[in-house]
Amino acid sequence: MQETDFYQQILGLKQPWFVADVKLDPEAQQVDVYVEHPEGTSFCCPECGKACSVYDHTKSRRWRHLDTMQFRTILHAKPPRVNCPEHGVRQATLPWAEKSSRFTMFFERFAIDVLLATQTVQGAQGILKTSWDETWHILKRAVARGKARKSAKPMPRIGIDEKAFRKGQNYITLIYNLDRSTVEAISDGNDTESGNACFSQLSQEQRDSVEAIAMDMSAAFVRSAKQNIPLAEHKIVHDRFHIMKLASEAVDKVRRGEHRQLKSQGDDRLTGTRYLWLSGQENLTDAQRERFDAVYKQELETGKAWAYKEMLRDLWHHEDVGSATLFFQDWYRRVIHTKLTPLKKVARTIKERLDNVVSYCVHGITNAVAEGINSKIMSIKRRVGGYRNRENFKTAIYFYCGGLNLYPR
Repeated sequence: MQETDFYQQILGLKQPWFVADVKLDPEAQQVDVYVEHPEGTSFCCPECGKACSVYDHTKSRRWRHLDTMQFRTILHAKPPRVNCPEHGVRQATLPWAEKSSRFTMFFERFAIDVLLATQTVQGAQGILKTSWDETWHILKRAVARGKARKSAKPMPRIGIDEKAFRKGQNYITLIYNLDRSTVEAISDGNDTESGNACFSQLSQEQRDSVEAIAMDMSAAFVRSAKQNIPLAEHKIVHDRFHIMKLASEAVDKVRRGEHRQLKSQGDDRLTGTRYLWLSGQENLTDAQRERFDAVYKQELETGKAWAYKEMLRDLWHHEDVGSATLFFQDWYRRVIHTKLTPLKKVARTIKERLDNVVSYCVHGITNAVAEGINSKIMSIKRRVGGYRNRENFKTAIYFYCGGLNLYPR
């Protein structure tokens, strides 16, 4: 088989395009493939699809293709331009590459697979033998392609959450599709306007299709949801993991205060016990559980706070709003008559938003999907040493977590 025939087949070229020449440079470890078309060939206008004669050709261009064995493979061609009566002079569509790309579609598809597998631009560079800019360009094009193709499908169950972009008060807001585990919208900041900016990226039909919204107890996100989602006050579900985190933090505040008091009296019973009170019993070793039991039996204020925190977990085990409400009211009366100030503050906070806490019994959603995606985002961020450019950070989130159709075709 001739070299030209070989590359004609592996490139998948069809008439009128053909491989005119192949040059091998063993020293540079590169194969150059030259593609042409016969004179007098007509091409379709990329705007309307009408067959038009060739007007002229642009300068010869080159595209990186998949390597041939260990040899870098470069495709060369002069893209034809057509003169459409309706749209004027336009460059004809090339079958091997998308417009403005420096890579063939075969190479881009492979590069996307490598980026997804390595989850870093730097890791993909080493495999693809491309520069950071070239690799990032492929990722960015993939996201633009995927977002352009995406249809506005209904999203009955969504979540909204914030994510720190950099240290300090520097956040982005994200909307998640809880059923597909994907990021659907991103905006800067974490206030009401940030929420509005996120919701505005959804179509009106998508906003109307929302049946339940999981979120933390952020007043800004509550306001934003009510401004954008019809009847949002009945659809908001304050995330149980966020609430239990507040309760755990309250237990730790009680522990710290009691530890200071005991230590001033020479009592070190609570020294080194922080992990014991904050972790689930199932995560403790036998030795840790034995020590926990010993401290808990001494009826310290920390132990009482922990017991109330654990009791609160049962709120989400009720099957209907009525029984969950009665349970909370009983729990609230017990806590509010204690001297556990941090836990009393949590109890009052929950009471203020109780309708949107017990709504879990109706909708059954949490922001666990958001927490999972956030962990993935931070893992990606750590691997590349962080994204200093906010827009690049958002692009990476869409690439790895957007559920987009990234591949050229």
